[in-house]
Amino acid sequence: MVILDGKKISQKILDELKLEVATMKKKLRLAVIVVGPKSPSAIGQTTQKFIQQKQKAAQLIGVDFRIFPFEETVTTDELRKRIAQIVHEKKNTGVIIQLPLPEHLNVQYILNSVTPEKDVDMLSARSLGDLAVNKNRILPPVAGAIRAFFEEYEIDYKSKYIVVIGAGKLVGLPVSLWLLNEKTTFTVLRSTTPDLSEFTKKADIIISGVGKPKLITGDIIKEGAIIIDAGTSESEGKIAGDVDFESCSKRASYITPVPGGIGPMTVAILFKNLINLAKNQK
Repeated sequence: MVILDGKKISQKILDELKLEVATMKKKLRLAVIVVGPKSPSAIGQTTQKFIQQKQKAAQLIGVDFRIFPFEETVTTDELRKRIAQIVHEKKNTGVIIQLPLPEHLNVQYILNSVTPEKDVDMLSARSLGDLAVNKNRILPPVAGAIRAFFEEYEIDYKSKYIVVIGAGKLVGLPVSLWLLNEKTTFTVLRSTTPDLSEFTKKADIIISGVGKPKLITGDIIKEGAIIIDAGTSESEGKIAGDVDFESCSKRASYITPVPGGIGPMTVAILFKNLINLAKNQK
């Protein structure tokens, strides 16, 4: 069994990006929209962790990192109008909207306020549309992270049967669109799927992004399966994935840990996207 080391590979990517940033004439800035309580402790451990990882990576490679905080009571129209201003500010090379957003906001409408030219997360309808017709310049961070793992460890995935668990905005949907473009054979499972094991026991590769601790256990995967855990949630005060690492690692051939797997890799790919988009900006 091989543990897919996201920390090691992401550091390698960031080191390469640092050299690239140093040669660029323009100063890059990542603008991060955060909606919620003023107190960082009230935001949530998982969200805090992701923001800190992005800020640390930005400092490492020489990218300006700026947080734009908004009150939890902000309306959809107010937030969209302000984001549009932030997007059109030339100093902001890329803009991300930290999810989750408060329930009263129209999430997709807000995400659509980021133009594809600055949408490093690829969460707007236009960016997803470009991905659907294979006209994207970049990959959604999670999809890019998974591809980077496959390339680094020379894992053949195009001829394998892949099961994607979850169809959310951050993992399931973008990963599925990417896999379609890669001409792979895959199945998407949702909360309405009666029996996950009917599919997972046959899967060569399992990619899970549900956010439910220990959803995937060793008894529902086949021997030698490749397990990509892209789920994040909080369990007993710690960040947890969807996979029961202890039982699955006994049967898997490759597996990502949480933390230290997909998380740091998505951050590295996010900044790779930022640089690639910056090259096409006037």
